[in-house]
Amino acid sequence: MHGPVVPGWLLVALCAVAGVSCLVRARGCAGHAGRSATGEAVMGLGMAAMAVPAAVPAPPAWVWAGYAALFTAAAVPAVGAVGPLRRGRTRTRGRAGGHGWAGGHGWAADHGHHLVGSLAMVYMALVMAVGGETGPHPGHGGPGGGLPLLTAALLAYYAVYVLRAGGRLVPVATASPVPPGGWAAGPQMALACRLAMALGMVAMLLAL
Repeated sequence: MHGPVVPGWLLVALCAVAGVSCLVRARGCAGHAGRSATGEAVMGLGMAAMAVPAAVPAPPAWVWAGYAALFTAAAVPAVGAVGPLRRGRTRTRGRAGGHGWAGGHGWAADHGHHLVGSLAMVYMALVMAVGGETGPHPGHGGPGGGLPLLTAALLAYYAVYVLRAGGRLVPVATASPVPPGGWAAGPQMALACRLAMALGMVAMLLAL
């Protein structure tokens, strides 16, 4: 999935900064927000590691299998939240607001987006592992790697997410007061981190 060296390192820097920012945000948040920030930090740092340019010696195939296992484990909390979410929606159906269980649409959207991201990382890691055995550039996949329809679906999802998040970022940043935990715990920081990682995901999928 690695392209030219300079854009590749820029992608690594973008994902690494997003991951570190999520770690900082996790320290200033509690409960669901803190867990969400920690999961996003794992996602960002994992993306940075996977995006290292082809100029660096390629890792063996088992490293990509390790990435796949890591992100499969990262997806488990989001999968486990599906049952309580559905039960909560049933309990709150017809009530005022209709936001569902445990904090509304934001809670559900966070888990859904995290699940899609984790599974997308598993998919890319598996493609890289197979490419390390059969591709023309060991450990870096080959042109047209993966399943074209699945890659296109993930690209469409992240393209829409980038457009929606970008549209929400400016009004959130200008209208929201500084939260008790400081700027790092604010909603604009969380949205900016997710937007950066979504842009990184688009770049990685395009190069897959």
